[in-house]
Amino acid sequence: MPRLVLPLFLALLLAACNGRGGGHEDGVTIDLDKAKAGPAAPLPTIYGSRDASRPLVVLDPGHGGHDPGAISPFGDRREKDVTLAVAAAIKDSLAASGRVRVAMTREDDRFLVLKDRYEIARRMGAQLFISIHADAAPQGDGARGATIYTLSEVASDKEAAQLAQAQNGADALAGAPAGAGAGVNRILIDLAQRESMEVSADFANLLKREASAYFPFRSDYHRFASLVVLKAPDVPSILFETGYLTNPGDAAYIESAEGRKQIAAGMRSAIETHFARRRYGVTAAH
Repeated sequence: MPRLVLPLFLALLLAACNGRGGGHEDGVTIDLDKAKAGPAAPLPTIYGSRDASRPLVVLDPGHGGHDPGAISPFGDRREKDVTLAVAAAIKDSLAASGRVRVAMTREDDRFLVLKDRYEIARRMGAQLFISIHADAAPQGDGARGATIYTLSEVASDKEAAQLAQAQNGADALAGAPAGAGAGVNRILIDLAQRESMEVSADFANLLKREASAYFPFRSDYHRFASLVVLKAPDVPSILFETGYLTNPGDAAYIESAEGRKQIAAGMRSAIETHFARRRYGVTAAH
């Protein structure tokens, strides 16, 4: 379908769905019109290139505030602190390069509900949204390495389904009021979101290829889950698990300045290659 026709088609599709009365009991429709949103907090600072035509990446350090995330058994390091430090390193690397613009959903220890995280990216007109986390495995499980999650209504495996359940429940566990995006298991996936999901999957494969020289990935590095934070219908999105806080090697690497520098270098290489490919109409190699 031609891109000029797509917005009109989506508007008619959403109007038809919303006009059936009662809506979907097991789903949620996300409005594609960003201008309809109510009053919102000020948008975060944009770093890097001052050229507004440059693509914008929004980094989302997972957890924060009264939601610590996973706790490392090696020094009780909290996931919310690890994700903030890793995101800051990626932001600094991208800003220094100047090839893209970059912003962070949080730059301090604050709590954000899941929907607000991706809505920041939507309001800013981001071309890529990356939610950054650090994984945890049951005691005795030697899992290690980075993992990339992209959106799917069907989880790729039991572990992916459990992660989605835990991440999607973070709002309620942290005492935040339940919203339209919290705890949903299904979503109306329109054509815009289908396209975003394809771009997200391409970026996941490109990230593995570009960043493998900098840090290790799991063998099954690309997984799928119904993660609320990835449900922006018009912004390609991934959830990036930097490694396992429950693995001593991973934990030491993620928490070190050198490890964060390498993660940032790998992510920067993938992001800049991704937008170069998009500019010239080339899809990522699988």
